[in-house]
Amino acid sequence: MTSQTSVSVISLPQLIARNWWLFLLRGVAALIFGVLSLVWPGISLATLILFFGAYALVDGAFALAAAIVGRGNAEIRWWLVLVGLIGIGIGIATFLWPSLTALMLLYFIAGWVIATGVLQIIGAIELRNVIEDEWWLILDGALSVLFGVLLFIMPGAGALALIWLIALFAIAFGILMIGFALKVKKFKEV
Repeated sequence: MTSQTSVSVISLPQLIARNWWLFLLRGVAALIFGVLSLVWPGISLATLILFFGAYALVDGAFALAAAIVGRGNAEIRWWLVLVGLIGIGIGIATFLWPSLTALMLLYFIAGWVIATGVLQIIGAIELRNVIEDEWWLILDGALSVLFGVLLFIMPGAGALALIWLIALFAIAFGILMIGFALKVKKFKEV
């Protein structure tokens, strides 16, 4: 006699909807980082490095948590794992080498936001057939890529300009991520 076990398969929209709050936390963390950077524009480079390291670490942890919580859909959540690991890696690197120059920090940030942006665009394209309003994530990814490219093209920007650019980017990124989280929340099962 054989027994059959019933395996509950969760759809991608349900998975994202159940974990919408992780995307929301990523957006809130970005907003906090951006606002703090704007409020203290005379912030020292060392403090900026620590703020950035903490933000990248938290953002990476939340992205990785979103991927881990979504067990059973590995083919769909691989991009979240990469975003999380890159963020955690960059966060740890900034804490291990706090004496980074402004230029190295700029290149770390530029590389990180480009990689994150590309992975978010890829993830959104994979999601486009199963959720609505995936354009929030595509727009967020495109903004990340554009910002990273601008940082690579204009590395000679002053420290204050860099802080303001990073702050404005973080605020825009946070708003778009929060918008995405609130849009996918509607898929949540009651």
